[in-house]
Amino acid sequence: MSEYDARGKANRALLICVGDYQHLDRLPAAKANAGELKRALTAPGSGVFTKDEVRICRPQEPWEVEQALDAVTEQASGLLLVHFSGHGWVGSDGGNLQLMVGRSEPRHKTVSWQNVLSRLDKAAADRIVIVLECCYAGNADGAFHSLRKPMSLLMAAQPNRRIFSGHEPAGGSLFTRAAVQILESGIPGRPCVTFEDLVQALRDRLAHERTPMGDVWEPRSAKQNTVDDVVLSFAAPADPPAQSPPRIPSRRRLRPYLRHWLRLLLTLAIILVPATAGVVLLTVNGAEPACPPALELRLLTAPEAEPALRRAAFTYEMSDLNTHPLNGESDLPDGCRRAQITVYSAAKDQIGQGFAAADRWQGEAHGAGTGQGRPDDEGIEPLHRPGPQPDVWIPESTADYEEARRGMPDGSPATLRNTGPVAYTPLVVGIPANARLADVEQVGASWQDLLTGTDGDHRHLQLLRPSPVLSGTGLLHTIGLYLAHDGSEIGSAGPPDATFAQDAEGRLSAPGSQYAGSTELLCSLRPADAGGPPGGALHTRAAPLVSEKSLADFNLGRAIGSCPALDAPLAPGSRYAAYYPRNVPALDHPLIRVDWDGAADATARQAAVDRFAAWLRDPDGGQRTLTAQGYRGVPGEDDRMPRPGPGSPLLNSRADADLDAPVVPFDAGGDQVARVLDGYDKAQKSSQVLILFDTSTSMAEGGKLPVALGAAARALEMAGPRHTYGLWTFPDRTHPTDPEAVRRAVPLGSADPALGKAALDRIAGRGRDELVDHGAAMEEALTAAVREMKKSAGTNKAVVLILDQDDGGPQRAAGVEKTLTSLLKEEPEVPVLTLALGKDGCDTFTLQGLAEASKGRCVPGGPDAPEQLAGLVASIGTAGKEDR
Repeated sequence: MSEYDARGKANRALLICVGDYQHLDRLPAAKANAGELKRALTAPGSGVFTKDEVRICRPQEPWEVEQALDAVTEQASGLLLVHFSGHGWVGSDGGNLQLMVGRSEPRHKTVSWQNVLSRLDKAAADRIVIVLECCYAGNADGAFHSLRKPMSLLMAAQPNRRIFSGHEPAGGSLFTRAAVQILESGIPGRPCVTFEDLVQALRDRLAHERTPMGDVWEPRSAKQNTVDDVVLSFAAPADPPAQSPPRIPSRRRLRPYLRHWLRLLLTLAIILVPATAGVVLLTVNGAEPACPPALELRLLTAPEAEPALRRAAFTYEMSDLNTHPLNGESDLPDGCRRAQITVYSAAKDQIGQGFAAADRWQGEAHGAGTGQGRPDDEGIEPLHRPGPQPDVWIPESTADYEEARRGMPDGSPATLRNTGPVAYTPLVVGIPANARLADVEQVGASWQDLLTGTDGDHRHLQLLRPSPVLSGTGLLHTIGLYLAHDGSEIGSAGPPDATFAQDAEGRLSAPGSQYAGSTELLCSLRPADAGGPPGGALHTRAAPLVSEKSLADFNLGRAIGSCPALDAPLAPGSRYAAYYPRNVPALDHPLIRVDWDGAADATARQAAVDRFAAWLRDPDGGQRTLTAQGYRGVPGEDDRMPRPGPGSPLLNSRADADLDAPVVPFDAGGDQVARVLDGYDKAQKSSQVLILFDTSTSMAEGGKLPVALGAAARALEMAGPRHTYGLWTFPDRTHPTDPEAVRRAVPLGSADPALGKAALDRIAGRGRDELVDHGAAMEEALTAAVREMKKSAGTNKAVVLILDQDDGGPQRAAGVEKTLTSLLKEEPEVPVLTLALGKDGCDTFTLQGLAEASKGRCVPGGPDAPEQLAGLVASIGTAGKEDR
């Protein structure tokens, strides 16, 4: 597991330690925790935080916590550590964790854990680590689902447990004393203390302790949006502390000593050397010059490329190129970062919408609300999705760039400048290892050969592709399939053949066959015995259309999509062999410099982007970082494609990649991309979606409601000119005790997405007041929805079920489950696509059976859930085999 090292960045630690309570028991040990933790975090061997980077907060009012959080989230660019010691409180259902400050009472003057997370989610820090030492700390991980930032959470105990913390002898609480000793002394055999190290060491030290309920005291941990570990201290037992990278902090630490000796030598020279014409005094400032704020560059990319580019950006920030002064930069001290890079991602369609509404994007960034948006921009919120206006955009392929540029209006304030590729990865078709294709070459076969070899009548392998609407990989696979189906070069190809496009889409179709990206597609195919989703046996009959890098990651058991890394590569029988279609262009990851009209620092930003671009293409710079992640490099001065170097996962035979496969550059024109997209649209059939939304009060707990609303809104965005929908909620407010009653917020058959958006906005705006204080009977409401869909016209339809959990079990009438199952098996087919936000996610017998009976799928709650669901919804309009 890679480790995030924050040295050399602006780090912050906020220690919220409450000991003096007016209405609750005082906690003197919690009060003492602040000083003990600050001493441990700033000890000479720790090496991550300086004393001025650690802030202590002893709040009496909730606003004091909010103010302190806002301050550190603005200041930290590297690691942000937040620690809370004090009383914790939860409701009777175990949800809605509240952190108690000095004047808190149960339900009054408390700090909502969800509010804390929402503030931290806006931080500029690369990594956030949170430590909760309070009763019921283990109830905190459910609210992680709505976050975007990489966060690691350490909870002092398991869910629904109180802990003994606060009345211990001097020196802090038991939990904190153990943490302090670990951070100060290190761990035997480890050169540093990481977040995972600290969690395991605390579990070991508290294994003999008991909670007030008599259970083993077991700290818990959770992570979101990151697979990295985070270094918290460089203390190591009996060994000198690990040294910081010499290019940055060491240079700056040595500088005061060099000045001291220089001053001494100058003094001696003045004394010993007689001056005949006078003495020139050289003044050496004894104070270390402070680093000026680094220029922030915002890098927008695709979700699949974000982890690798985030690592590359961090390596660049710490490089000599970014920390040595350049000629003419007398105001930048040696060792200071010239630029810092914020990396974020969004789906392809959202990025295209952002550039199409660039005036609104820029207007919102300047605080001008909607800017000067055009009427057709209504509903587009670029700052919310895809995020802040970028300085750099690295899409998956030049095709994405061509599509976005085509959608930009004349007079746009954004100018896109394509500076060329920074890395390549060929496109492949993954064939199960035990189903290799007879008489089909692994490298260089045409798409026609692959379609024939994978069995044209669907009896064997099902071709699965990321959505061309949401994914650059899906779009480029579609371009290759349409324009190079006979193996010819796409640059000389004519317009796509409509008949072939429809036939090809027929092979790629089936409800749920498209995904938001190739990493999530492959994550869904990981075998269940290797940590994959229930029902992962689909991998034995699926042929995914993905990239070489993502397929290698899958085979090697690396983190992919929302699937964490495994301890070892997949077993040989669970891997895919990579087949490389002839003359299908590779993903070329072009670096697009985005210039914005009227930017006051435009020249400085352009120069900073150009330096970063040059470093990314440098064989001794960014190319090392990118190829180590599994990408192919860019041609050097000799214009030859380099082979992957040492350290590349592609060299591992278990990756099942073929390095003899050529890298085909992208040479299609913008008009060809447009014609392929038009052909794809025409190959789709009309569809109908019914969104069934759980509005019981439990949806308001643990941050589930924002995820649910975001997923429903994203599903609405998939509606096209030939796609209709309906939006129902359950339980029904007017008949809360009737389990079969639903509220038809938007009637089935509607074509205007604005109606659904308005209904969702009402729920979001009124929050808990819009929810129904009654259990959600999922099977009864779903029976009504499926029955309605069976009667409706059309052949491509599905129910999208968004729920917390099924609350109808205890009061359910006999036979409901049997009725629903029988109904699902009747013709026409109505798959159920479920987003499950409960603690068990999709890992329940009911939801697994529902997906199997309806031939649908289930997506567990998480930060990527809205995009995963959108990918499934996007496939509903594809031409099913029964339509061919």
